[in-house]
This record gives sequence, structure tokens and C-alpha cells, in this order.
Amino acid sequence: MPTLDDVYRKFGETAEAAQLLETELGTALMVVDALEENLLTAANPGRAAELLDEINSSTLGRVLKRLTAKTQASGELERLLSKALVERNRLSHSFYRRHNFRRNSDEGRALMLDDLQSIHESIISAYKAVMLLSGVDLDSVSGSPTPTRHLPI
Repeated sequence: MPTLDDVYRKFGETAEAAQLLETELGTALMVVDALEENLLTAANPGRAAELLDEINSSTLGRVLKRLTAKTQASGELERLLSKALVERNRLSHSFYRRHNFRRNSDEGRALMLDDLQSIHESIISAYKAVMLLSGVDLDSVSGSPTPTRHLPI
């Protein structure tokens, strides 16, 4: 039976996926804004910093709204992103409140894990779709070895 540590671990994995999606959408919005304002050829670091600050201080919903207003997203992509937003908000704002005392029983923790798996799948599906727009097929690189060292930021 699942332990509370299993639930916490899956919650963390799911929250990580949500942050990856948010980061990729922010990057896509930055590219669109930079192209609109000709920042790729005309150096204007001040304006680029302003755009980045605006994106970084925006909610996921606001980034999605701005990005879809500036691009032509397919109906399927829009559906995936809308569902991921709803699921991400549920994860962040009400997951534990809704599950409440389920954490105290094996059956309850199993329900929590199933719910987390469902949320994770929604978010990962949207993330993979957005990555495909950037030219990265995560399914094709999933078998490649992961890096063993990290470069300094």
C-alpha cells in the first residue's frame, strides 16, 4: 500500500512538471514578444529585461492568455493547455484540502496517488506538446542517458 512519502514524492514530481510547463510557456512568450519588438536584431537589453520581468511575475493563466492571443494554437493544443492549467491550479491550491484525511489510510493514499497521476499526465501531455512546437520531441529523447553533472547557472 502507498505510504505518505509516496504521496509527497508524486506531488513533488507533479509540481516539477507544472514548473517545466510554466517555464517553457514563458520562454515561448518571450520569443514571441522579442520577435514582435524586434529585440533579436536591435539590441535593447532594457526592454528585454522588462519583458522577462513581466513574464516571470505573471501567473500561468496570464502567460497562457497572452501567448494564445499572440499565436495560432490548434484546438488540440488549446485543449491540452486549458486542462493542464486547471489541473495545475487544483494541484497548487486545493489538492490537500480536497483530499483532507485520506492521507491517514491506505485506501485514501491510493486515491491521492491516482489523482496525482492523472494531474501529472495532463500536465506532461501539455508540456510535451509545447516542447514539440520548440522542435523537441521528448518521447524520442526519453531513452537517452540523463546528464551526470550540472553546469553552473
